[in-house]
Amino acid sequence: MIGSLRGRLLDRGPDGELLIEVGSVGHRVQVTPSTSVTIGELDGEVFVHTHHAVREDSETLYGFATIAERRVFESLISAHGVGPALGLAILSVHGPDALRRAVAEDDVAALCLVPGVGKKTAARLVMELKSKLDLPEGEIAVPSGDGGQASAGGDSRADVRTALEGLGYGADEIHAVLVGLPAEGDVGGLLKDALRRLASGV
Repeated sequence: MIGSLRGRLLDRGPDGELLIEVGSVGHRVQVTPSTSVTIGELDGEVFVHTHHAVREDSETLYGFATIAERRVFESLISAHGVGPALGLAILSVHGPDALRRAVAEDDVAALCLVPGVGKKTAARLVMELKSKLDLPEGEIAVPSGDGGQASAGGDSRADVRTALEGLGYGADEIHAVLVGLPAEGDVGGLLKDALRRLASGV
């Protein structure tokens, strides 16, 4: 099983797929939109922790900026009805600490920020994840970036736009929500703000 990759970033696909060359072999890796835009520059060296999913008819690598993200992803896909696509969507909205806090506080509304997750599904996930995640006994500090800093020299809104496109939002929705966001700031925080606005109708 492949647990991590370090190599040259050859391509960054619009659908959240990276092509990482390791020892002259290109590996296709599925990642969250935020990881895709912050992992590194094309032709530069990148590193990802990976979950290697093997099925009868396919093998897929899922990549994560931190080992904490990978572990949470593996807990998510072990929950009933959560496949890799939904697992990545959840991590696109909530980092590991934020997800643990939401589950610990029975915050169903937080999980409803994930595209495609309704109240019933969110409530079921909160209950099931209580036994799968290492929940805090006290308050968790909110991470300042969790791998979501803006790309060097770039507009944070451009990274948020790419992330929202990866989550399936349309151009009109994205344009409407980006107008109210600052040009600079933590990409992860701005993405959550954008998702809240979209959930409330902007």
